[in-house]
Amino acid sequence: MRRLAGLLVVPLLLLSTAACGDDSGSDSSQMKNGVPAITKGAKFGEEPTLSQGAGEPPKELKVEVISEGTGPALKKGDIAQVNYLGQVWDGKEPFDASFGKGKPFDVTIGAGMVIKGWDQGLEGQKVGSRVKLVIPPALGYGEQGSGEKIKPNATLVFVVDIVKGTTVPVSATGKEVAQENKDLPKVGTNTDGKEVAVTVPKDVTPPAKLVSNYVLEGDGEAVKDAGSVVVKFHGKTWKDDKTFESTYANDTTVTWPMEQLSVAGLKEGLIGKKVGSRILLVIPPAQGFADKEQGTIPANSTLVFSLDILAVM
Repeated sequence: MRRLAGLLVVPLLLLSTAACGDDSGSDSSQMKNGVPAITKGAKFGEEPTLSQGAGEPPKELKVEVISEGTGPALKKGDIAQVNYLGQVWDGKEPFDASFGKGKPFDVTIGAGMVIKGWDQGLEGQKVGSRVKLVIPPALGYGEQGSGEKIKPNATLVFVVDIVKGTTVPVSATGKEVAQENKDLPKVGTNTDGKEVAVTVPKDVTPPAKLVSNYVLEGDGEAVKDAGSVVVKFHGKTWKDDKTFESTYANDTTVTWPMEQLSVAGLKEGLIGKKVGSRILLVIPPAQGFADKEQGTIPANSTLVFSLDILAVM
């Protein structure tokens, strides 16, 4: 099944083959330190252009720090907000870029949500840095390539500006709130980062209206209807008390842009809740997937979430 984390939002800007405008500033004759040079926009924050690569590309991942920032070094599990431009080694124009689009790209370091060259190349880099990544096929799209612009066994070149880094806690850690309603699911209160239990009551009719209750109440910033929220969750269907997805299985977080959340009950249930909290969400079908089946989630399902709000971006 397609992961629910992807079903809940409309398509994002991903490391894919989104078309970009012509890179009229590229000059195939320019190389620096054995890799394509930046031909325009050399400073952090400026939209760059790259020359076309010449000769044989490196066989191993190459990371060049163009300018080093003064912020903390990124480590596994951190959320980095970056701007980037990507081009194939022998290309004359980018295949994808976030520069100039008004919103950085969010990436969880070491979570396997992007190509391996990004995970390996960005770990340890300081916030505020501009880095150039030269990524061999084995750490990119390999023998398959990606779409028309990234051919099989392509070497990729990226210029990446690390705009912001956020350290994400392993769990919500707020004050425990009594769960007194016997007709609602019970959520575990462990704060060790391990699976959070969700128990749906038997022989009880699910509520007809959205439920969004604190289980652990934090004291952080309230979630707004804009920006992004970083969460861990355990999701079940009410009818069969069956897990349809849990981020704990892979020990990962998920970053949801609030403006792109497509499940109305999820968005409504998150808005106003505070960072550091764990909440119980019960989403009736009309505010969930309604009469549409989604993988192992039957049509007209009431959805139950234990959801840790770990950060806002």
